[in-house]
Amino acid sequence: MKSKKLPDNLIQQFDDCITLLTDSKILVPSIIKSSKLISRSLKNKNKLISFGNGGSAADSQHFVAEFVGRFRKERKSLPAIAFTTDTSILTSIGNDYSFDKIFERQCESLVSKGDVVLAISTSGKSKNVISGVKRAKKNGAKIICLTGSKTTELVKISDISIQIPSNSTPRIQEVHRLILHLICDSVEQDF
Repeated sequence: MKSKKLPDNLIQQFDDCITLLTDSKILVPSIIKSSKLISRSLKNKNKLISFGNGGSAADSQHFVAEFVGRFRKERKSLPAIAFTTDTSILTSIGNDYSFDKIFERQCESLVSKGDVVLAISTSGKSKNVISGVKRAKKNGAKIICLTGSKTTELVKISDISIQIPSNSTPRIQEVHRLILHLICDSVEQDF
């Protein structure tokens, strides 16, 4: 039986992902720092909030689900909210104000001093994410951003920036998912 040659473009994408995962090991200190910040906040009876757009919105929801439910071990439920899930809030703010305000308005009413906000933006340029982060900081939250390699306004206004060393959207998003799981695992060990 003759074996079929695998498409070169698919093999290259695996290789690119493997290379970026290896290159991203330099982010471990920021991952540890982020995990400790989240653990400390949750132990102090504060909450974790996350948001982003598109795939980052889905990642935000997946991330907080690991806290409210569980990641790998049985433990008490931890307070976490994704600001991407309530379609009535998102659409009313988008309609009455603008799409740029959808996270800012939620942060205004729901983020408190001592909370941690994890803002996810592959490009680091999402206006609504930046507006939300600015409002959360004004309310006294600590900010972690998960983004790509470019130093953007989001990176500059965050307390901790986890910047994937790439400009490729699909590769950045793949590494984001691993990092979110690493943070979940690390925080869960504290509870």
